[in-house]
Amino acid sequence: MSNADQRPLRIQLWSYNYDPEPTGIGPVSKTWAHAMRARGHDVSVVAAHPHYPSPDWGSRRLPYREQRDGIDVLRLPLWIGRATARERLRQEASFMAAQFAAIPALGRPDVVVVVSPSFPALLPAIVGNRLRGTPWVLWLHDILPDAASVTGLLDEDSKVLRASRALERSAYRHADRIVVLSSAFTDNLAAKGVPAEKLRLIYDPATRVPRGEVTVRSSRTPRILSMGNIGFSQGLASLVGSFEEDPGLTDPDVRLVITGNGLAADDVRATIRTDRVQMLGLVDSDQLERELEQADIALVTQHHEGGEFNIPSKLMNFMMYGLPVLAAVNPRGEVARIVNASGAGWVVDSADPAALPRMIAQIAADAEGQRERSRCARQWASEHFTAEGFARRFDAVLDEVCHSRPAGRRR
Repeated sequence: MSNADQRPLRIQLWSYNYDPEPTGIGPVSKTWAHAMRARGHDVSVVAAHPHYPSPDWGSRRLPYREQRDGIDVLRLPLWIGRATARERLRQEASFMAAQFAAIPALGRPDVVVVVSPSFPALLPAIVGNRLRGTPWVLWLHDILPDAASVTGLLDEDSKVLRASRALERSAYRHADRIVVLSSAFTDNLAAKGVPAEKLRLIYDPATRVPRGEVTVRSSRTPRILSMGNIGFSQGLASLVGSFEEDPGLTDPDVRLVITGNGLAADDVRATIRTDRVQMLGLVDSDQLERELEQADIALVTQHHEGGEFNIPSKLMNFMMYGLPVLAAVNPRGEVARIVNASGAGWVVDSADPAALPRMIAQIAADAEGQRERSRCARQWASEHFTAEGFARRFDAVLDEVCHSRPAGRRR
């Protein structure tokens, strides 16, 4: 059925993170909301008070409503803290409690889209949508129980992790559809017994669009850009350390520029020995645009040990800007698959940090290879990562869900 044949839906997006948060899921959820509204739907958002990647917006004790670029947003209070595992669990539990309290005021939309993380917020999603009789779609950005185990946030035998596994199974069982952003997620959930007919693979869109004409990139002394959250799952500290210490990468004009912030930022900063590495912290949109325009190579990193539990949205943005991608990741993971399938860059194993500077030296000596990968990055992004194409694919899932329920759920 074409979009022209569909009635507009009243869609509620439950997203822990939302605009004005500059990195992570916030920009993706904002792009989703605007793209779905552009397709004629009535979109509202239930989100936490902005807090990520650092609490730069203060705190609020009570819920409040606001409009952001024409989107109605209900903001829920949060007990903010991420310095320790205990604080992170407390923060997410406070959002879960606020969502439970808000359910009576949320009305009855045609369909609800629930973003995970926040993982504990899946419990009010299950309970609230069951009470309201509302179909819902789980939009899975991280497989949090797996991530918590792999990163050591929670012990595999802990009561919290066992409870998390049970909540995970319940969410998969109750959601009408599950949208995942990588084939690794599809394999993970299928191995856990989730029926294939529930799963839909839709890559996240690029959340930034170049302001000017996209140019083909290349340089003998490349300027390499890393951006976004600097967490432990990126494994950036060991890679930056290898970049600084490698004796074969002697050209002083090769630059690594890091924007963003996060829990592992201090660890990364401690490895910097020269002015070839710059940490700019969080930058505003205009400065980030300049960095994207000036960069020659994009760096995407992921620490891997065990299963893959997320895919960084920065990959889509880098490719939309025509930046060839140097991916220090699991060579068998989804990021590597996209980079290899698109021809948009190079892959090194993040388990071998010394491979990063060796590859940078090879890249610097191959300007034509850089140009070809730059062209491939832009072409692949134009075909796979636009907001319009993403919204069209997501809209088909929502239409499918609403038509699988009894008549009368649509306006």
